Amino acid sequence: MLAREARITIIDFETTGVVRPLPSEPWQIGMVLMENGKVIPNCFFTSLVRVGTRPFNPHAPGKHNELRAEIEQAPSLAALWPALRAWLIERPLAAHNIGTEKKIVRQWAPFHRFGPWIDTLKLVRQAYPQFASHALEDILAELKLLTQVEAMCPGLEAHDALFDAFGSGVLLEYLLQLPGWGDVTIDDLVQAHPAKFHQGVAERRRNAERRAL
Repeated sequence: MLAREARITIIDFETTGVVRPLPSEPWQIGMVLMENGKVIPNCFFTSLVRVGTRPFNPHAPGKHNELRAEIEQAPSLAALWPALRAWLIERPLAAHNIGTEKKIVRQWAPFHRFGPWIDTLKLVRQAYPQFASHALEDILAELKLLTQVEAMCPGLEAHDALFDAFGSGVLLEYLLQLPGWGDVTIDDLVQAHPAKFHQGVAERRRNAERRAL
């Protein structure tokens, strides 16, 4: 299937971070819908997720400190499942650096098959290997996409799950409009491997090692 003809859920979780012996857990979820290569601004889902009174890693981003009372009263992921099922089942899923989202969804509903998964981090590294940072907020600023994202979720900012979901979706929409990307398939996106980026990283590492000698 062509990517620009697919219905894709863009998903983001904000997490507590690891505080040993406690693992990292999601405290917020945001999802947006992409159809026919375009983000649908009025089709989204967001919720806080209950994690109880556990501590957060001090380096965990987001406004969780301001929201602790609401987070303690929020629904669990299990309670959210009836609302989220239609967003996640039998359609491609996308996120920026998919490791966290993929792990959480698999642990949350282990008897379901999810995906295929599209990683916008890999895609932007493939399209722009020369950029110094491929972090989502840096890429959105570099490509002058922040204003578009802010208009879709006014009052929110980076490291809010809904903001980051919209940001990942707008980034994917932008990439699909690049020359040569119009006919890429979902499989093409899933299998993307940013070889030039990794070659550049390896070359910079070798140069640094030579300078250190």
